[in-house]
Amino acid sequence: MTLHAKPSDIAPVSVVTAPLPARRVIARRSIRSRRLTPRTLGPAGLLIGPAVLVLVWEFASQVGWLSPRLLAAPSTAAVTGFEMLLDGDLTAHFLASAQRAYAGLGLGLVIGVVLALLAGLTRSGEASIDGAVQIKRAIPTLALIPLAILWLGIGDAMKVALITTAVLVPIYINTHAALRSIDLRYVELARTVGLTRLEFVRKVALPGALPGFFTGLRLAVTACWTSLVVLEQINTTEGIGYLMNRARDYGQTDIIVVGLAIYAILGLASDFAVRALERRALAYRKVLGS
Repeated sequence: MTLHAKPSDIAPVSVVTAPLPARRVIARRSIRSRRLTPRTLGPAGLLIGPAVLVLVWEFASQVGWLSPRLLAAPSTAAVTGFEMLLDGDLTAHFLASAQRAYAGLGLGLVIGVVLALLAGLTRSGEASIDGAVQIKRAIPTLALIPLAILWLGIGDAMKVALITTAVLVPIYINTHAALRSIDLRYVELARTVGLTRLEFVRKVALPGALPGFFTGLRLAVTACWTSLVVLEQINTTEGIGYLMNRARDYGQTDIIVVGLAIYAILGLASDFAVRALERRALAYRKVLGS
């Protein structure tokens, strides 16, 4: 027997909403949580810490707490750097350093990505590549200097090769990890639609590995400049490291500070450039709400 209910017999359904005082409490908590959540600092905000450090350093130098024989004041180093820039001496050394750094960075980037693709997409590649890279990861790059000098001499080839080895490790590690974490549903979809291996790499693997690649690239830029600081003090006749090494012999701390400032500026500028490129390349994640 089927029962039919009349419309008058059906109780009206009411939407239960929180009372007004409760809603006000929830709104206050939401506002408070937004205030407690740290906001992402822009490039200008990231310079606050270094600016405070420089001000304290300058103050300590001016009041005599810091001897110029131990460390020159920032103002003194700025004047020295400006004079060297006008003489043209600083520009030549800067170009020599930039050429070594970016040559090693470019080679390390290409080699690291290729090795990551081979190890991340093929079993034979992972078996033959991943272990070797992990061994290199455990060995400091600067520990390879004696062998590199024996194999490549003491010229720029040795320096570029060691910078390349320092760069490729973070590129490989992070890109390989990103490839391994690609959602298997995308892999199955690629098989279903019949993508070739090249199309799979171009449309699925490379886009999926971009977040890890950019993380590795930021670490690689830092490794590039930190390696160059040491390598340029080994039998060089030009470069920022050569200037600092010569200034050490004559006790010119202002020139040493100029060299350190150039390394720091180049490292920060490179990191900001990578961040800007990362935001542009991964802008789709904001659209998707990730």
